[in-house]
Amino acid sequence: MPNGRDAVLAVQHTPAGGLRRVGDWLRAAGLDVQVVRPYAGQALPETLDGRPLLVLGGGYLPDDDARAPWLPATRGLVAQALDDGSPLLGICLGGQMLAQVAGGSVEGEHGTPEFGSTDIRLRPEAAGDPLLHGLGPVVPAVERHVDAITELPPGAAWLASSADCPHQAFRVGERAWGVQFHPEVGADRVAAWDRDGLVARGVDPDRLYARAAADEDAAVAAWSVFTERFAGVCRG
Repeated sequence: MPNGRDAVLAVQHTPAGGLRRVGDWLRAAGLDVQVVRPYAGQALPETLDGRPLLVLGGGYLPDDDARAPWLPATRGLVAQALDDGSPLLGICLGGQMLAQVAGGSVEGEHGTPEFGSTDIRLRPEAAGDPLLHGLGPVVPAVERHVDAITELPPGAAWLASSADCPHQAFRVGERAWGVQFHPEVGADRVAAWDRDGLVARGVDPDRLYARAAADEDAAVAAWSVFTERFAGVCRG
């Protein structure tokens, strides 16, 4: 098992919710990535042992323990990362979990659902952020969520928003980031989403894919840099 600051422990919550291009970017930046899939029966470690932590998305609330009985252990790892200063990146569910563990609030079926490529608006606070600085005032990223962070943790740096979701990116302390969007997801994955489910929500799957494809180059340019910077924090 990889160990130390050159390895990242990634928690994957669903079969479809993998690292995708974020994993490629981390490995290209020289990091080992150990993916644990507790939904498939793989046990989470009890401690991080100095490793950075990456918590991926999934169709659960952060405390949906009855449906996902590994979530308490995942929350424990998030709390440990916050306590010992280990680098942490939470994506979608992972970002919501970071917000909740650090003292914020998350609500199910809250606000306007977001699907597909969405304009992420960086706030002035992002200008000094180690991961987000200089990416531009507006950057596209893929969204897929109906739950939302309703209150950030005390003292968190509020870094980005969108038209329909205020809390798109934030930082807790110096080394823990949460994002509501999916930097790992590209247009190819959007094309594979369940068409009937999207139509039932009033979403046009073809238009969703076309927007994601049009935004792909800009998304890759921004989120590859974001991920490489996180890798630098992990190595440091």
